[in-house]
Amino acid sequence: MKIVLIAFVFAVIIEASYGQEDFRSVDGDVLSDEAPGSKDYDHEAFLGEDLAEEYDEMVPEESQKRLGEIFTKIDVDTDGNVDTKELEKWIANAQENYIGRDTEKRLEKLDLDENGSVSWEEFFNVTYGELKDDDWDTKENDFSYRDMLNKDKNRWKVADTDDDDSCSLDELNALCHPQHFDRMRNLVFEETLTELDENKDGFIDIEEYISDVYKPENENESEPEWVEAEREQFKSDRDKNSDGKLDEQEIRDWVTPDSSDFALDEAQHLIAESDSNQDGVLTKKEVVGNFDIFVGSQATDWGKMFEGHDEF
Repeated sequence: MKIVLIAFVFAVIIEASYGQEDFRSVDGDVLSDEAPGSKDYDHEAFLGEDLAEEYDEMVPEESQKRLGEIFTKIDVDTDGNVDTKELEKWIANAQENYIGRDTEKRLEKLDLDENGSVSWEEFFNVTYGELKDDDWDTKENDFSYRDMLNKDKNRWKVADTDDDDSCSLDELNALCHPQHFDRMRNLVFEETLTELDENKDGFIDIEEYISDVYKPENENESEPEWVEAEREQFKSDRDKNSDGKLDEQEIRDWVTPDSSDFALDEAQHLIAESDSNQDGVLTKKEVVGNFDIFVGSQATDWGKMFEGHDEF
């Protein structure tokens, strides 16, 4: 997975089998944290991250077969073609479905008493229960568990809309995927500004933007190429008024973008990449013939792909 670039940390530590997760605004992109334009990005945008990973375990023949079945689902008007609107809707739904599945998985791990919701006590015990006293004040690379706990408390207050000290599935969804919920957007903005605005002038300049993800070990260290790419993205995409810093609206556009814009952009990109006859729509032959643009493939374990996934 590509290093998730520049955002706030909301780490949830859950037993060894579940691992440690970072919830970020994924470099300002709500479809994938992979590099835009890469095949991994396209696959995750088209299927959702979890199903994209399952597809990667399929042999090419099965990937093509399943993709043909998906084409029928996308072609809502059954005219034999998929247009931009149909593909945009599919991508938006794929992301919404992925987020739902992801939150359900987290609920299963956090809901210790299996009552269908997560209390703050359950969340705290699962997330922080294994920490020792010395761990709380240990700080490494500007990270500390105490700071993380304070962020979690603030997010919990906003996500827990009925203030019953417990998160339902919907509230847990907002807690884990805040950039997708209107009520969480101000908090996401405030967290980002607090963490990155080192000189506290109310803006994020390019060095603050970069220092969040890259700090050289010594003065003579050359910046990696990916850092230069981040600088260019700051200038070309983030800093819309070209004043060398991000103001409130530019920060909000970055960390809480409109997901529909990304779905439309990705739909247009996928059609441009696979529309062999350049008529603006995709046939099943064009989609399946360019299957590696839409989905991955590799091994033979594909049987569970559609089990329990009614959306497919």
